[in-house]
Amino acid sequence: MTLPPVTLPPVTPISAPRATAQPIDLGGESFLADPSGALIWPRRDTVLVADLHFEKGSAFARKGQLLPPYDSLETLIRLEDLVATWGPRRILCMGDSFHDRDGPARLDPLDRQRLARLVAAHDWIWITGNHDHGAAASLGGTVMDELLEAGVALRHEAAAAAAADERLEISGHFHPKAILRVRGRRLSRRCFAGGRAPCGRDRLVLPAFGAYAGGLNALDPAVTRLFAGGFDVWAAGDRAVHRLPSSRLDPDQSHVGGHRPSSGRAVQGAAVPGITSDADEA
Repeated sequence: MTLPPVTLPPVTPISAPRATAQPIDLGGESFLADPSGALIWPRRDTVLVADLHFEKGSAFARKGQLLPPYDSLETLIRLEDLVATWGPRRILCMGDSFHDRDGPARLDPLDRQRLARLVAAHDWIWITGNHDHGAAASLGGTVMDELLEAGVALRHEAAAAAAADERLEISGHFHPKAILRVRGRRLSRRCFAGGRAPCGRDRLVLPAFGAYAGGLNALDPAVTRLFAGGFDVWAAGDRAVHRLPSSRLDPDQSHVGGHRPSSGRAVQGAAVPGITSDADEA
């Protein structure tokens, strides 16, 4: 499928990047991975966030699984902090912005006002996801299935084939997280996963930004099949992002007789700078 090209007016690149962000260079473009899980595209004055899953708590409550009903507020606060830090012109939400199509109707009125102010203050684009089906259209901004810009394809879920003019694909959907062992403890952090796709173009998968979004081990076959061999992850710590090869990660472990067998891939006793025991697996 060939995506329609987009021509944008000249923009002023984001300046003074936060020191804790980590560079990601893929597909001839330079990005910054923020500890929040957002991707900064300085040349396009753009911030990208994936899988906000607003109103996941209320969706679970409808099914009798009671969770504290503050996930949307927490995610909004994180978005506001992100905007205050980077001051972008444009925000790109990479799909599943709401947990389901009825999510906008369940938003608390005050939360809805806060989100509406954010949308109105920016060039805001909602990419549709497999959960929300464009639910965010009622909140303003522009709704698109996917977007091609400067050779970068932006979509919710990774596509197997690439158009001739795609150098890089950025997507969400899989909620990747990095699992590793540090000083004998098994730690978990949301992560970006990037490398070469089997179809030949570069690929970057964003972590979920939403407070209740959860995560999938980056070594799960659903993620590893997206890459042609090894790939890198950028694990989000509390104050910084840390780049690791996928060979340093720990796979999921089966529970046999109540025990967790150790993995040959575990980083036994090895310190990973900046990732400490406050990152215990969620």
